[in-house]
Amino acid sequence: MTKRVFIVTGEHSGDMHAAKVVEHLHAKNPDIEVEAIGGEALVAQGVKLFATHDKMSAMGLTPKIVIDHLMLGKKLVDYLEKEYKPDLVLLIDYGTFNLNIAKFLHRAGIKVFYYIPPQVWASRKWRLNTIKKFIDKVLCIFPFEKKMYEDKGISTEYCGHPLVSQLPEKADRKEFFIRHGFDPDKKLVSIFPGSRKFELKQLMNVFVASAKELQHRHPELQFCISHAPNLKDDVYSQYLKDTKFKVIKGENQQLLSVSDALILASGTVALEATLYQTPMLIAYRGPWFFYLVYLLVRCIKRVSLPNIIADKEIVKEIIQGKVSVHNIVNETEKLLYDESYRANHINDLGKIKSMLSDKVSSEEVAKIIVNSL
Repeated sequence: MTKRVFIVTGEHSGDMHAAKVVEHLHAKNPDIEVEAIGGEALVAQGVKLFATHDKMSAMGLTPKIVIDHLMLGKKLVDYLEKEYKPDLVLLIDYGTFNLNIAKFLHRAGIKVFYYIPPQVWASRKWRLNTIKKFIDKVLCIFPFEKKMYEDKGISTEYCGHPLVSQLPEKADRKEFFIRHGFDPDKKLVSIFPGSRKFELKQLMNVFVASAKELQHRHPELQFCISHAPNLKDDVYSQYLKDTKFKVIKGENQQLLSVSDALILASGTVALEATLYQTPMLIAYRGPWFFYLVYLLVRCIKRVSLPNIIADKEIVKEIIQGKVSVHNIVNETEKLLYDESYRANHINDLGKIKSMLSDKVSSEEVAKIIVNSL
């Protein structure tokens, strides 16, 4: 008898992760039928889409967005309960929508697994109660998550982090430097100011000023700014009028892998840099109101994923009121010129990489699903 799986993703990254899972599912059992809410990556795997991300990707709490999400959720649950009747629904990331959907799927008697669950360890830990009620199995991607969920009585499997197997190999440094006009004999400091306009507004000026000060102190240094592909050129150019720093768009991972030091806004990019073992610092600030709200709901005091995984400060976190040219310059100099400090930093990043395991995350997920079916 043919088994049916339905996958719910909410954005591009989820679509990519889902496609990898489907690839391994079909390799293990070609007869498994899969439908989904997703995008082009799932379509490329031959998956029939119930809906695309058009209405899922809208952010905010406007009446229209809320109504769109409610209507999509109702149509989805009706379809799954009355027509498709899946043996299992796999939720991927996209916490708010997926946790709401899980309630209705559970009531309909449909088995629900959650891959890349909400980061409840960072904030809103009360979501654990919702997960315990409505999710049959959590497929987590960080080693410390397994114990946290199991302590709550939630069935959990650690699958490894998808980046470990999906991140490209390091770029050829010499080829990359020559192609972009860098001097292969000089150190490169790369700046990743974030992928949202408000992040650039908060961080870009202090990052550029820090780079100028570093270049003044160390003329042998060269700098590059990573341009997030989702932002237009003029969003960046307004901050770079008085500089000659190179800007590279769409080559984030190559740039991370060949740099000598990184100045980063917090995010997944820090984990990518960790896997490349590239020395880095994290500097982040936002509007004070939102920062104060964050202080109220957070569950841990660390900000960056490398430090959270290691449960100690490996990467220097320069946060909110401490974000300054002085602090950024001093830490960057240590990463570049203090040989002992740099070596220990790189060694600690290697330990984090080994903690994330050598599992192929999507294959582990597929194996667990096939076994449960």
